[in-house]
Amino acid sequence: MTRPRLQALLIGALAVLFAGAGYLFYQWRAGARPPDPAATGQLVLAAKFIGLDDRPQALEQWRGKVLVVNFWATWCAPCREEIPVFIKFQDQYGARGVQFIGLAIDQKERIGPYARDIGINYPVLVSGLEGMDFARQVGNWRSVLPFTLVIDRSGKVVTTEIGVLKPEKLERLLKPLL
Repeated sequence: MTRPRLQALLIGALAVLFAGAGYLFYQWRAGARPPDPAATGQLVLAAKFIGLDDRPQALEQWRGKVLVVNFWATWCAPCREEIPVFIKFQDQYGARGVQFIGLAIDQKERIGPYARDIGINYPVLVSGLEGMDFARQVGNWRSVLPFTLVIDRSGKVVTTEIGVLKPEKLERLLKPLL
């Protein structure tokens, strides 16, 4: 191969490499934009998952309430850390129109006994691994747990939280929505 052909081949390969990297960067940045809060809220409310009683549950049934939708798993230590706070807050704010919903990214055989053992007092729905895809659609681009959305009474996402939602922050988020 001649030197000019080798240089042209190398320049062409570099151009393809940079174009591909640019496209991937563009796609990454496009996906990193926050989703529209109203559209995301409607997507959440349109979702259906199986309850621990094996019946389909539509999140739509809780429209008009302040929703705290938490993606969690029994094997997730930070998830287990925040669930007792959610239990307490469900007791404290449930009568004022707040509804916690747990979307478990786990196997039903593990979820039911765990939920009973710790006394979860709010609906727990089984989303399995598909729940992680759904979590990505509604703002969890990092695909980590726990992941929580707070949705106001009109169905608009007020905030998304990755990681443990501390009681002080949760209270600050909920009080203006009551």
